[in-house]
Amino acid sequence: MSLQEEISKRRTFGIISHPDAGKTTLTEKLLLFGGAIQTAGAVKNNKIKKTATSDFMEIEKQRGISVATSVMAFNYRDRQINILDTPGHKDFAEDTYRTLTAVDSVILVIDCANGVEAQTERLMEVCRMRNTPVIVFINKMDREGQDAFDLLDELEEKLSIKVRPMSWPIGIGETFKGVYNLHRDTLNLFSGNKTEIEKEVIEIQDIDDSTLNDAIGDEDAAMLREEVELVNGVYGDFERETYLAGEVAPVYFGSALNNFGVQELLDSFVDISPTPQGRMSDQGFVEPENPKFSGFVFKIHANIDPKHRDRIAFLRIVSGEFKRNTFYKNIRLDKKVKFSNPTSFMASSKEIIENAYPGDVIGLYDTGVFKIGDTLTAGENFMYKGMPSFSPEIFKEVQNDDPMKSKQLEKGLRQLTDEGVAQLFTIQPGNRKIIGTVGELQFEVIQYRLKHEYNASCSFMHRSHHKACWMTSGDESKINEFIRRKASNIAYDKDGNTVFLADSPFLLQQAELDYPDITFHTTSDFKLG
Repeated sequence: MSLQEEISKRRTFGIISHPDAGKTTLTEKLLLFGGAIQTAGAVKNNKIKKTATSDFMEIEKQRGISVATSVMAFNYRDRQINILDTPGHKDFAEDTYRTLTAVDSVILVIDCANGVEAQTERLMEVCRMRNTPVIVFINKMDREGQDAFDLLDELEEKLSIKVRPMSWPIGIGETFKGVYNLHRDTLNLFSGNKTEIEKEVIEIQDIDDSTLNDAIGDEDAAMLREEVELVNGVYGDFERETYLAGEVAPVYFGSALNNFGVQELLDSFVDISPTPQGRMSDQGFVEPENPKFSGFVFKIHANIDPKHRDRIAFLRIVSGEFKRNTFYKNIRLDKKVKFSNPTSFMASSKEIIENAYPGDVIGLYDTGVFKIGDTLTAGENFMYKGMPSFSPEIFKEVQNDDPMKSKQLEKGLRQLTDEGVAQLFTIQPGNRKIIGTVGELQFEVIQYRLKHEYNASCSFMHRSHHKACWMTSGDESKINEFIRRKASNIAYDKDGNTVFLADSPFLLQQAELDYPDITFHTTSDFKLG
């Protein structure tokens, strides 16, 4: 099969949402419909003691939330579907932002009761910046929630994107009877079965067909016809080009927990979503059809299997064909590396692959050399751009609770912060370690994983810093003078770069005024800019 044919077969997308909107459940049901798993282990269904396939870290199972991005691949209708399931919790937004650089489109899950929430707006801002195509799935229609028209208005208003309903709900909550597919003139009746795929789909010639009355009753049929006429009048025809440009979001209604409305979503996704797209590098745009391999690392995860202490770098392939046991160049290190065990994923299960193509996400076993944002190529010298990074908002000093395990603690802190969930700073003298994060929950996760994966115990002491600022200047002596004067607020990141830990917005502003020759950066990727 040619490179072009391999590219056209693939669809790579991320699933994003506010916590508890049902994102991980939807991911699992997509796998169910794709035949990748055999039973729907609904997360909150006590009758099935099986955890959602994509939540494989122990702390995720305990808390019932996703804190790491899971990568899953399966085949459906002669397409290879690559899903990246992301954390919904705001404390792990940075992991989600990075994941969005590795996908070509997005499915946004909305809870019909809660509508658009704050985290949803932040995630959509990232999609809007990149003009990422978005499909909306309005979930939990079998529970009481907002009116469908009100939800559509809220989506347009808060997310700054036009919408086009592709299916339409019949009732909501107790009165929910199913959805009408506006695109295909089919009626899918709801039965509320959590473990089996819905099969009762009724073909209808057009919406005036009397079959509709027989299926849902005269009153609901009349209401549906009225609402569909209104939808078609207000929202116009669906045009794939405007969806691919990120201007219009198709909307589907359903209940992921009950496997309902998922088939329409998946079928439509396969039909309209984009094939793998190229990426911008510091040497220009790289097309996927470029025969020379290239890709970038967007995530690093240690101990996916705690028994084997593995560390895996997740690589998004952008161009060409990746081949096992072939030397490729790590641009940052200017070093050639080859991989004997590249893997594809179905959540925590992995299988070795011989080759992979644009759009694929593969796992590379890492001995500690990779960093997030690294570019691999077949030999060309360029770096991919656009890997977001944020200054931490919360800073805490690490207290070693077991001095006999200092080496384990040191290794654990280094590896976990390499994954990108937190940043590590060192203050000298004394080799004191400061962890910086964007949310409190990350400290809990770090503490838990240090204990269970590295056998190291620690506690945290709050530090009242406002921002971590990296510094550049055309005059190195100015930075040296600043370091001498602000010694108690100077730290070093994992790469040895000097960082100013500003205690307040006022003191940062004062430093900028006092040292006009120094530029203070609040992101760590300034050197790539």
